[in-house]
Amino acid sequence: MFRYLGFSWNPEHPAQAVIARRLEEAIQRAPGWQPALSGRALRVYTVGNRHGANGFHPLPLDRGVIVGRLFRRRDGPSESGDLELSPREGDKILKTDGQALVDDYWGRYTAVLQSSRRGACLLRDPSGALPCYLRNVEGVAVFFSWLEDLIAFTPDAPGPRVSWEAVAALAAHGHLGGRRTALEDVSQVLPGQLTPLDESAHSPVALWSAVAIARKRVEPEPDIAAAQLRRVAMDCVHAWSSCYDAILLRLSGGLDSAILLGSLSAGPTGTRITCLNYHSAGSDSDERGFARLAARRAGVELIERERDAAFRLDDILAASRTPVPVTHVGRMDAGRIDAEVAAAHHARAMFTGGGGDQLFFQRHCTWPAADYLSVHGLGRGFVRASLDAARLGRVSLRQSMRRALADQGRRTVRWEGIGRSFTLGRREAIDGMRHPDRYIHPDLASAADLPIGKFHQVRDLIDPAGYYDPYHREAAPELVNPLLSQPLIELCLELPTWLLSHGGRSRALARRAFAGDIPREIAARQSKGGMEEHATTILRRNLSLARELLLDGRLVRAGLLDRNMVEAALACRLSGLGTHVSEIHHYIAIEAWLRSIAASPDACWRTSGPR
Repeated sequence: MFRYLGFSWNPEHPAQAVIARRLEEAIQRAPGWQPALSGRALRVYTVGNRHGANGFHPLPLDRGVIVGRLFRRRDGPSESGDLELSPREGDKILKTDGQALVDDYWGRYTAVLQSSRRGACLLRDPSGALPCYLRNVEGVAVFFSWLEDLIAFTPDAPGPRVSWEAVAALAAHGHLGGRRTALEDVSQVLPGQLTPLDESAHSPVALWSAVAIARKRVEPEPDIAAAQLRRVAMDCVHAWSSCYDAILLRLSGGLDSAILLGSLSAGPTGTRITCLNYHSAGSDSDERGFARLAARRAGVELIERERDAAFRLDDILAASRTPVPVTHVGRMDAGRIDAEVAAAHHARAMFTGGGGDQLFFQRHCTWPAADYLSVHGLGRGFVRASLDAARLGRVSLRQSMRRALADQGRRTVRWEGIGRSFTLGRREAIDGMRHPDRYIHPDLASAADLPIGKFHQVRDLIDPAGYYDPYHREAAPELVNPLLSQPLIELCLELPTWLLSHGGRSRALARRAFAGDIPREIAARQSKGGMEEHATTILRRNLSLARELLLDGRLVRAGLLDRNMVEAALACRLSGLGTHVSEIHHYIAIEAWLRSIAASPDACWRTSGPR
C-alpha cells in the first residue's frame, strides 16, 4: 500500500519547529517509512515503495521530489521500468514551476516543488490517480495521501471537525468535488493545479485544465480518430502493465473491460493476466457469457465468483477514516474476494475499465446534435448529426433536431442533473445551503460556454476516482484504472461528442477503434450490466442495520433527511423502493463515516454539528 506524507514549516518559528521535529521523529520510528526529501524546513516520506510501480524521483539541490509512478510522453510506446530523471530534466521541471512535468510526463504522482515565486508547492498529476490532501497543524503544513497516517503521526494535534455544510451537499447531491472535503480543516489538492503549501499567501494555479482541453475541438475523420484512440489507449495500458509481474483484471463482460483486456493481449507483455468476473442473480447481473468470450479470445484464465448475498453491512463500520465518505456499493463482498484472488495469484494490482463510460461517452441523449449545431451551425452536417443523435437518444429525427435547437444555446448549470434521484432529503435543508459551489470543481465555473454534451462529459471526468480501499487496506491489490490516464483523457476531451457517438451508438468510436481486438458480440452489445438487484438483496437482508443507522442517525438529527420518508421507504422490505435502493446505500455510507469519526479513539476528533 503505497503512501506518502510530508510537511513544511517556518524554521524561524520555534513552536512550528518543535511540532515538525516531533512529527519527523514519529515517522522515523514507524516501520517501512523512507525519506524522499530532506530540504530546508521541508520533509517528505514514503512507504510501500516497489521498483517499477511506486517510488520517488528527487529533484536537483533538494528543491523537490516526485512521488508515485512517472512515464515520459513520447511518440512511440512508453518505456517500461523505472524512469530516471536527469538533472537537466529535473531542473526544467523546477524552472517552469511544474509546467514541464504536466506537459512532458504523465502517470500517477504528486510532486513537491520549491517555486521561486510561490515557495513550496504541491502538484498532483492531471488524472488525480494518487490522492493528495493538505492540513495545517498549528502552523505546520502537512500533506498526505492517507488520512490514517496523519492521525497516527499527529496524536496531540487538535483533530479536524466534520463540515456539516459539506455533509449536506453530499447528502443532497450524492457528490462532493472541489477543494473542500467533509472535514473542516482538510482540503484536497486538485489534479493539475499548483497548490502552495502556504494557502494564505497564494492561490492555486491551474497548469492543466479539462475545460481548456475540451475547448480545442479536434475533429479528424472517424477512421483517423479511431486509429488514434486505439494507439493512445494501447500505449497507456501497456505502460501500466509494465509496472507489474502479475495483475488481476476485473472483467465484467462489458465494453470497457473488454477493451482493456484486448489492449493488454494485443501487444507483447511479460505480465501474467488473470481475469475475475462477478455474477449474481438478476436480469442484468450475470455477464459470464460475455466475459468468457473475452477471456477465451485473449487466452487468459477467467475466475468466476458469485457475489455474496449474505454480506453484512456491519463490516463497513470498521472502515478506515477518510476525508470524504466512501461508497461501499461495488466494494461490499467484492473487496474481500479481490484480495483473496490477488494473493493466490501473486498479483499486486487490480486493473479495471473504470472511467470508460465517461471517456467514450456512454449516454443515451441527443446532446451530440446540439454540440454540432453550436460549433458548425445549420447545414448538411447538422442533419447527419441529428440523425445519429436520434438513434442515440431513441427519439425521432424531428425530436432530435428540435432538442438540438433548444439545447445548443442553453447555458449549463454546474449542479444540473446531480442528485436528481435523491428524494429522501429535506428540501428546506438542501435549499438552505449557503455555499453549494464550494463543493464542485472550480473549473466548472468557467465551463458554461462548452456545448452541453461536452460540458457533461467534462463534469463526469473532472473529479478523480478513488485509489485506496478503506475496507481491506493493505490486503487489497493496488487499484489501476489504465483508461483514466492523462494522454487518453486529453484525447477524449478534445474529440467532439458527435464523433465519439458517430453512427448513433454510445461509445461508437471506441467500438470502431477496438473492433479487431475484442469479441464481435461485445463490440455489438447494446445492453449494459449492473448490480442493482444485488444491492437490493444486500439492503433487504440488512434492514435492521439500515433502520438503526438512518432513522435515528445524525443525518436525521441534523435535519438533512426526512425521517418519515426514510421510514416509509424501509417499511415494506424494499418491495416498492425502485430507485431508493442506491439512495439508501448512499446515506448508509455517510452515516457509517460519521459514526467512525465520532467513535474515534482519538479524543481530539470531534464533530461541529449534531451529535
